[in-house]
Amino acid sequence: MGNRTAYYFNDYHRRVPEYYFIPYSSNYQNVCIMNDMGKDLWLILPQIIVLLTAATALVFTMFYKHRGSLIAVIIGMLAATVLTLTTLKQYHTAFSETFRIDALSQWAVLILCPSVILISLLVRDELKDTPREGTVYSLLAFSVLGSLLLAGSGDIMFLVLGLLISSLSGFALAAHPKTNAATEGALKYFVYGSVAGAVMIFGLTYWVGMTGSTLLSSLQKLSTSPYILVFGFIALLAGMGYAASIFPFHFWTPDTFEGAPVSIAAHLSVIPKIGALFALAQVMKEVPANGSISLIIAITAVLSMTYGNIVALWQNNVVRLLAYSTVAQAGYFLIAITVFKMGVLATPALVVFALAYAAMNIGAFAIVQWAGEKLDHFNGLGKVHPVSSIGMTIFLFSLVGIPPLAGFAGKFLLFGAAINNGYGWLAIAAIINSVLSLTVYLRIIIPMYSKEAAVINKPAFKTVVVWKIAVVVTVLAGIGVQWLLKYIQV
Repeated sequence: MGNRTAYYFNDYHRRVPEYYFIPYSSNYQNVCIMNDMGKDLWLILPQIIVLLTAATALVFTMFYKHRGSLIAVIIGMLAATVLTLTTLKQYHTAFSETFRIDALSQWAVLILCPSVILISLLVRDELKDTPREGTVYSLLAFSVLGSLLLAGSGDIMFLVLGLLISSLSGFALAAHPKTNAATEGALKYFVYGSVAGAVMIFGLTYWVGMTGSTLLSSLQKLSTSPYILVFGFIALLAGMGYAASIFPFHFWTPDTFEGAPVSIAAHLSVIPKIGALFALAQVMKEVPANGSISLIIAITAVLSMTYGNIVALWQNNVVRLLAYSTVAQAGYFLIAITVFKMGVLATPALVVFALAYAAMNIGAFAIVQWAGEKLDHFNGLGKVHPVSSIGMTIFLFSLVGIPPLAGFAGKFLLFGAAINNGYGWLAIAAIINSVLSLTVYLRIIIPMYSKEAAVINKPAFKTVVVWKIAVVVTVLAGIGVQWLLKYIQV
């Protein structure tokens, strides 16, 4: 149909004056552009809903309607989740291939939007009736938006924009309490983020200069420029690495987590991390086959796992312990990214582990929020609150990777992806670190059942709801992983 129309225009052009043809052709092109724009906007409707949700929460905050901000975030995130469920496995690109609607971007919505609802409930419990409570909900939504843009990036500009939105929100959230510890942590986060972001942009300019395009799909042109390819990727790893708390770009993490409210620490450990790691995976889809890049990621994975677990052994503050745990867990994510170019198992492994990680991490922080931040606060928890202690044990065992929990399912897929693609040594290193992490988490589990009970207040209803939902997801995702894999199409 399009060819016949073009022929008709050409034939018409030869028989009529030029000024008759040009306006008609221009209008036709404008109609086509408008149709394409409408289609693209429909494809990214979940992200638009998240943007509108953040703006709505901000409006409520202006009128000091903090509860309204919370309700807006809950409704908006649920709407984005439901809409994504209706379009699952329908893959497209939008805006001239600059944004991708694929397994990573869709599952980012399905993981991050429900996660931020749970985190918002924790915020409500911890920061209720504080002057800037509503602002926190809006910043949480903006942070999710940045992470969703990262997860669907098909263009370098979306990588930069997503990281910027996510980071600026995180800086403000970390500084919320205005205490010395929070200010110090937020300042470290800001300095590390600013420097790492600048390094990333500097390195990516070489990619743009060599390919003549900002599209990730143009990276194939760098197959003849391996040094530029590796240099740009290391710069990218620095930018995404600080957001994901990957060693050696993690140094802001423990101080920022300790100084921020526990609910905000839970947010920083999940939302920016998953967005940044999914963005790295999007880049790995297009990077030309290069053993050096895969080796760099694999070595970084081992260092991140090992460093995080070893340093966590020395911590007496549970928040700092979990902060170093997130550094170690980032190493497991990197296993999938190492082999992302090589095998179809990498995408399901990354998605399943991200889902498991979000559930078990938010659940663990929820219990820490009411039980206390010191290891001593967990003494005797199993005697005073046996159900809560069982929940905490489930989360920590899932982080280790003990079956049949979701953490085990995610790690099993990750190890399989590594072994199937010639990285058996990486899988062995990850298994050793899983055993080491058991030692870390037993420092919390053993006192819960072996020591005298401390004075522990009854948990708030919202906190109980959060960790119980997280328990259900952790258990069901592990047991039903085969069913879950049917909905993660590569």
